[in-house]
Amino acid sequence: MPASTRALSFMRSAVLGAAFASLLLPAQAQEEPVYGPELEGFAYPEPTQQYRFRSQGQDLQMTYLDVKPAKPNGRAVVLLHGKNFCGATWAGTIKALSQAGYRVVAPDQIGFCKSTKPAHYQYSFQQLADNTRALLESIGIKKAIVMGHSTGGMLAVRYGLMFPQQTEQLVLVNPIGLEDWKALGVPSLGVDKWYQRELQTTAERIRDYEKATYYVNQWKPEYEPWVQMLAGMYRGPGKQIVAWNSALLYDMIYTQPVVYEFPQIAMPTLLLIGLKDTTAIGKDAAPEAIRPKLGNYPELARRTAKAIPGSTLVSFPELGHAPQMQDPEAFHQALLKGLLR
Repeated sequence: MPASTRALSFMRSAVLGAAFASLLLPAQAQEEPVYGPELEGFAYPEPTQQYRFRSQGQDLQMTYLDVKPAKPNGRAVVLLHGKNFCGATWAGTIKALSQAGYRVVAPDQIGFCKSTKPAHYQYSFQQLADNTRALLESIGIKKAIVMGHSTGGMLAVRYGLMFPQQTEQLVLVNPIGLEDWKALGVPSLGVDKWYQRELQTTAERIRDYEKATYYVNQWKPEYEPWVQMLAGMYRGPGKQIVAWNSALLYDMIYTQPVVYEFPQIAMPTLLLIGLKDTTAIGKDAAPEAIRPKLGNYPELARRTAKAIPGSTLVSFPELGHAPQMQDPEAFHQALLKGLLR
């Protein structure tokens, strides 16, 4: 490699490292960051790669992390992020798994984070699962443990149902979709209403929601980078396309339940669930009388463990929607213990 190229590469790495480190400062010490529509300007904790492919007549790219362990155990884990998360938010879990010998792949799905946000795309969990399978095939992974958090849990279920021979084990971390909100009385907002709601996104709204739902009304400085990660895209020049894709994705989540297919899951399934979670899509738009019935995770966890044949439930009584971030030590201990040997 020419010296000039090495120098440019070193400078780029230094800038990205400094950018990520700056996000770890307390919120009051930061300026409000502005990111591009594909999260340009936000540094990930590991080098990113791009999988380029055609889907629905369009050229698209999925950004992903592919972290190979120093001492491989010959197994791979695919991490599927949630609606308000990215591949980068798996940083602690990537480290825990790679140190235990697992190869870890963490993609940003189309419509999210550093991946393409098309103006027109028919989103479905089937499509996202197919995209993910094609990515894994392109990097030589034939079979993997598939681990999904939040909306990624719905995607993991769909992946496992579509590709049972390629799925060694499912791990579902506070998955949503454990109930069918529309059947319970949550009204359909439709894409246009979701879009108008998404245009109102601010860091304050994100922080307030995450504090109440993800972290059981507790807040730590290390949560702030993930708030700014999301809010920064809504401050940037791509605000409209980010909000539009978010609206399409919310409509996908609302209209494509997976709960009825839990009994068809054929592979071993590990449920890791914080019981203080109260997440339910569209809860704030639901009639007041039914809101208390939505997102009851102690009941949903029990019901889901019963519905999925041979599943194992590990619950965290004092944790919320993101146990892997709220109590990483306890979570990763339970995760590593629960993975197939």
